[in-house]
Amino acid sequence: MVDYPSEPGRLLAEEVPGDNSAALSVSELSGALKRSVEDAFGHVRVRGEISGWKRHASGHCYLALKDDRAVIDGVIWKGQAGSLRFRPEDGIEVIATGKLTTYPGRSKYQIVIDRLELAGQGALMQLLDQRRRALAAEGLFDQDRKRPLPFLPRTIGVVTSPTGAVIRDILHRLADRCPTHVLVWPVAVQGETAAAQVAAAIRGFAEMAGAPDLIIVARGGGSIEDLWAFNEEVVVRAVAASPIPVISAVGHETDTTLCDFAADVRAPTPTAAAELAVPVRAELLAGLQTMGARMGRCAHRYRERAGERLAATAQRLPTPERLLGPQRQRADEVGERLPRALSRRLALAGAELSRTAGALRPRLLRDRIGRSADRLAAVRLRPDLATRRIAEARERLDRLWRVAEQLHPEKPLKRGYVLVERKVGGGVLTTSQAAREAAALTLHFADGTVDVAVEGEASTAYVRPKQTAPKRDKPDQPTFL
Repeated sequence: MVDYPSEPGRLLAEEVPGDNSAALSVSELSGALKRSVEDAFGHVRVRGEISGWKRHASGHCYLALKDDRAVIDGVIWKGQAGSLRFRPEDGIEVIATGKLTTYPGRSKYQIVIDRLELAGQGALMQLLDQRRRALAAEGLFDQDRKRPLPFLPRTIGVVTSPTGAVIRDILHRLADRCPTHVLVWPVAVQGETAAAQVAAAIRGFAEMAGAPDLIIVARGGGSIEDLWAFNEEVVVRAVAASPIPVISAVGHETDTTLCDFAADVRAPTPTAAAELAVPVRAELLAGLQTMGARMGRCAHRYRERAGERLAATAQRLPTPERLLGPQRQRADEVGERLPRALSRRLALAGAELSRTAGALRPRLLRDRIGRSADRLAAVRLRPDLATRRIAEARERLDRLWRVAEQLHPEKPLKRGYVLVERKVGGGVLTTSQAAREAAALTLHFADGTVDVAVEGEASTAYVRPKQTAPKRDKPDQPTFL
């Protein structure tokens, strides 16, 4: 019995007569598919919407392109990812140029993208609008962040191409209006590196020594693709973070970039930026002259009015004759009365002198002087009087000394009395109760002291030699020591 391939339940694979296709391995089949796909689709352009954009740490980028009915995976290798002219975002419609290939590890096909472009003006505007909304949500375009421009900047920094007509227009306009010092930071204003150079220039002006007072970011007109560098996020953030006020003058009046929204002031053209940066010097001089003339007229008018007020006030003041008239009249009256008063005073003084001179007699003075001399002669110094008084004082001192000796505290001890003191702390005791409470006593006799301890009715004692003070001569005054 022979088994046929169509029969179910066959366990082992066997060669069937007439079958000329050998069994392929998975790798062989995957390799064949890869070659077929790459040969048939070696160069394709695909239009679709970006989805799942992701940049790997290795530098490779992965995404998917989709429309309303299908999805195809895509990859951009690191070498091509660095040359992208815009940053891809989800939802942007693009045209990808590359080749189809397969990925055997997951049995899927994908497009290896060599070039990624926006699919027309609408896609570019869509990307611009998405980026504008995202940056606006962070507050980078808020009016509260806008700063006023300096009235008369001493130094102006210009970020632009050094070879274009823009820098010449700015310099000429500044020279016509108000010559000032200008620092030019040369950058590329178009191309892949333009955004990074513009952002670095703005940060460089802020960090340099002697930083300018104002920054102008300028570029001539062009298409939205030409101005795209000024829509990049790195430029917008650099403008928003600049500590120096920034004027954005990118393109013509109808051109608008995200740099314009982040700047403190937007100028329609680079020439208009120069006009906004500085005032007209001639107008300033004319204004100064006008204000100087007005100030002179004001000062002259003020002086005239002050003179008028002074004249009016002087007319209401009294004259010196009116102020000094009464005093002058009083002085005249006093001057007339003074000679008569002096004459009268002199007459009175002469009469008083006459009366006094009659009482002054030399004989009376001589008699009084004589009596005083007699009293002075009667007063004599007698030594016996002083000696008698000293003797009386010494006798009184002796009596007091004898009384003091009788009252000396040690005098009763010679008659058998004892002086009782506390051994600790001292103090004379006069009662038995106080002696018992003290416990340790010192007894003073005429010839010494004895320390005793009180124990109920009995006591123990030992004699301590008397410490006597050295004898002294009898003092001139009594002492009780």
